[in-house]
Amino acid sequence: MEKDICCIGHITRDKIITPDNTVYMAGGTSFYMAWGINCLPPKTSFKLVTKVGEGQMGEVEKMRNAGIDVECHKSTHTVYFENKYGANSNNRTQRVLAKADPFTLDELRNLDAKIYHLGTLLADDFSSDVVKYLSTKGLISIDVQGYLREVRGESVHAIDWKDKEDVLRCTDILKLNEHEMEVITSYKNPRTVAMHLAEYGVREIVITLGSYGSLIYADGKFYEIPAYKPSVLVDATGSGDTYSTGYLYCRSQGMGCEEAGKFAAAMCTLKLEHSGPFDRTIKDIRKIIR
Repeated sequence: MEKDICCIGHITRDKIITPDNTVYMAGGTSFYMAWGINCLPPKTSFKLVTKVGEGQMGEVEKMRNAGIDVECHKSTHTVYFENKYGANSNNRTQRVLAKADPFTLDELRNLDAKIYHLGTLLADDFSSDVVKYLSTKGLISIDVQGYLREVRGESVHAIDWKDKEDVLRCTDILKLNEHEMEVITSYKNPRTVAMHLAEYGVREIVITLGSYGSLIYADGKFYEIPAYKPSVLVDATGSGDTYSTGYLYCRSQGMGCEEAGKFAAAMCTLKLEHSGPFDRTIKDIRKIIR
C-alpha cells in the first residue's frame, strides 16, 4: 500500500557529550523522524526503511512494538557516532566509530510512497542511481548533511557533494543548514544559496539557521520562519531531523510552506528541551506557535 512518507536511513548508535552530561542512545535521521511522526495524529501514513547490525535490532523491535511500520535490512555494522557539543549548541565535533553498509537498489525496488525522505548520514549511503530510481516513483526529499561528511579514520571532514548535480536534478525538497550551504555553493547569503539551488530544479529549499530561525524558498517566494526559544536547552542532536519531520508531515497534508515551517520550528524547540526524539503532542506544538 502506498505511504505518504517513506523515510530511508540508518538507525545509529550515538554517544552524545554535552557540557553537563554524556548519553548513549540510538539516533540518525530515520530514528528521529520515525519516533517524531509517531507522536503526531495519524493523518499521514509513514514507513521507515533502515539497515542495522545485529546489535541494534532491539531498537527496531521497540519501534515495531510502538506501531511504527519498519522494514529493516541487515548490515555488517551499525553506524556509531560520537557527537560532542560545547556551550553553544550550534557547534558540534563528530567522530564515526563504525559505518553501516550503503542502501542498494534491490532493497528499495518494491517501495511505494508519495514522498521519499533520504536521511543521509555519510557520503556513500545512497548512490546517485538509487536517488534517480526513487525519483521515478515519488517526490524526493533530501537532508544534505550526510553527503557532505567524509570519514577519514574516525574523524568526519566536510567535503563538497560528489554527485551534487546528478542528485539535485532529482530532488524536490532539499534541507540544509547555514554551514552546509557554504560547503555546497560557496555563498554566505542564504537567499543567494536558495536561488542558486533552485536553478537545478529543486522545488523547495529549506535552510535552517540555528537560533536565527529558518528560510524557505519555493515557487520564487521566500518565507522567513522564526525560531521559538526553548524553556531550557538540553540537547540539539536530531533537531534538524525533527524539523524535516514536522515540515514533511504538514506538506504531505497540503499545508503551505510557511505553516509547515512554523510547525517544524516549534517541534524543534520542544525537542531541544531534552535528549532523544520529539515526544510531545500536537497541542504542545500549537501552543509554542501561539
